[in-house]
Amino acid sequence: MDCEDEVMLTVRIGAAERALLRSLARDRGGDVSEVAVDGLLDVIPALDGDAAVLRLRRVLARPAPCAVTLWLPAPVADLLPLLGERLSRTGGPSAGPASAALSAALRLWLAADPAALAAALARLRCGRGTRPGPAVAGLRATRAA
Repeated sequence: MDCEDEVMLTVRIGAAERALLRSLARDRGGDVSEVAVDGLLDVIPALDGDAAVLRLRRVLARPAPCAVTLWLPAPVADLLPLLGERLSRTGGPSAGPASAALSAALRLWLAADPAALAAALARLRCGRGTRPGPAVAGLRATRAA
């Protein structure tokens, strides 16, 4: 992709979320931006309605000490200001709505079971194996503790 086809955004996530994102990328043989894009494509369609906006606002209220820079294809990045605007209108953060929307949507997606995330990524990648890799299995055990 050319630079003009991609947008760079920084997302704020928790340390465990960052570890899971990196683990999913490592298991796929890709990078965190690819996993984040696939995650957004998986979660954004489900973010319709006031209940979804409330869930996003709850996610944003939790501390997120880690900054991760992501490269998104322009068509995916174009969806984020719309979601950010919706968050702002319902009392969400008004500064950096696209970045806040990206953070919230990604964190909401990463809150799912790691095995389910690995399966969703496999489905998005044309059905390549749905068995989670060893790093995802280890994170599932860590989360349960």
